[in-house]
Amino acid sequence: MAHVKMYTTQVCPYCVRAKALLKQRGVTQIEEIRIDLDPAQRDAMMALTQRRTVPQIFIGDTHVGGCDDLVALDQRGGLLPLLQGE
Repeated sequence: MAHVKMYTTQVCPYCVRAKALLKQRGVTQIEEIRIDLDPAQRDAMMALTQRRTVPQIFIGDTHVGGCDDLVALDQRGGLLPLLQGE
């Protein structure tokens, strides 16, 4: 299973939805980076993604995007292969 990293905040419903989908697809560990607790991490996230909103999801070295991007990837059948490192 590929490494999953997600930039989040505590009160983000899209973060909760994205984590739930990933868990449904077999992800047992998510490296969660809370940008509401560490403003420097928001700057790092913005430098990596050119986006300000959360969640920002990385699977392995691939920037998936936000929750809507994750759901769309799953609906296209691309999430499981990415998680499996194919």
